[in-house]
Amino acid sequence: MPKKHSPPLPENTEDEPDTSAVVAYQRFESQITLRQISYYLSGEIVEPCHYSEMFYALRTATENDVIFLHLNTPGGDFDTGLQIINNLLATRARVVTILEARAYSMGALLFLVGDELIVHDNCQLMFHNYTSALIGKGNEQQAQVFAIGKWFEKVMQNICKPFLTVSELSRILRGEDIWMESDEIRRRLNRMNQNDKQTSPKGKARKALPSD
Repeated sequence: MPKKHSPPLPENTEDEPDTSAVVAYQRFESQITLRQISYYLSGEIVEPCHYSEMFYALRTATENDVIFLHLNTPGGDFDTGLQIINNLLATRARVVTILEARAYSMGALLFLVGDELIVHDNCQLMFHNYTSALIGKGNEQQAQVFAIGKWFEKVMQNICKPFLTVSELSRILRGEDIWMESDEIRRRLNRMNQNDKQTSPKGKARKALPSD
């Protein structure tokens, strides 16, 4: 007769818990859409009606977007520049302003409002007092000069400090022009960056080196 074989006895696992179903971690993945939008201000800043597309893009941008503003401008319309500045400050996107040659007058103010500031070699900034043409009776012109002067002074203080000193701002309001080239611009940005790091845990991103 053939021999009967007993089935193998199960191993003793009382002291060995089953770990085959334990998952140490789980991996999940998602994708976001990152937009990079570049604007080139390569001439005089003109009437605001020509910048509607830029304003709309800034207003509808998200935290996942980056706006690059390339500057080579002698300045221009003060009202247009302020509208651009207000939209740059209000946008949820990250704003990178890039000085590529010169930025005078309103162009200099536009450069200073970026979240990240990039300076190429051989560039210039120039700050000066506003220029305007007045019409109306003498008393109306006097009132307008006073109102615009106070307005301009507040704008300069809000945007240009501490890049410009209090003394320099006073000199500009008295009619003096302030000029500076790439090396001086970088020194001031680096000084501001160091001060920001000392007063804020995160600091502000102000790149003072030329881009690649």
